[in-house]
Amino acid sequence: MLFAAAMGALIGIERDLRRRPAGIRTSMFVCLATALFTIMSQQLSHLWGDTGPTRIASNIVQGIGFLGAGAIIKDSAGLVGMTTAATIFVEAAIGMASGGGFYAIAASATGMVLFALAVLGWATDRFNLKRRPMLFRFTTGNTQNVAGEVQRLLASMKVPMRQFRVSMTGQHSIVEFETDVSHHQEQQIVEQLSREGVVTEVVPYEGRA
Repeated sequence: MLFAAAMGALIGIERDLRRRPAGIRTSMFVCLATALFTIMSQQLSHLWGDTGPTRIASNIVQGIGFLGAGAIIKDSAGLVGMTTAATIFVEAAIGMASGGGFYAIAASATGMVLFALAVLGWATDRFNLKRRPMLFRFTTGNTQNVAGEVQRLLASMKVPMRQFRVSMTGQHSIVEFETDVSHHQEQQIVEQLSREGVVTEVVPYEGRA
């Protein structure tokens, strides 16, 4: 159980460092609980002479799905939390492997999970592999400059935009557009267009589900 808790804690530390749900305590508890279920399944089968020692362990796979489903939130940008749900699912498998005494398998799986979360996560951000539909809104008193700059900037970044709009609200002009961008591209757009006298807003694109 200590080994299972340690494996869960390692994964949870990475989740907490990246400010993601299911951090160190949740990950530790998932691995610990599934290890305990696996151990008790074995012990109770020996105690009562049950011929199906995997009965309790097999139900873990179904039960853990409810916990993973709670990590998935459907919002205007689509489904988020899929990675967290998948992480919880594999944590349960690591806990079961630990509970069954397969420490090398559990440790190897933990290493693979950490590699996927840390290294592949970094590569996804670094090479702009993951894009999200976002709405950009710039409120300013000088519409023509911002509108033209937006078009030139996105053209130079080769980022296609949808629903480009320019409107007036009182004394202010609003430039809006929607596009699919990576986190790095989002930061680049905001940094290039934000300045004194320009109010910048970035929100998930509500036109998609």
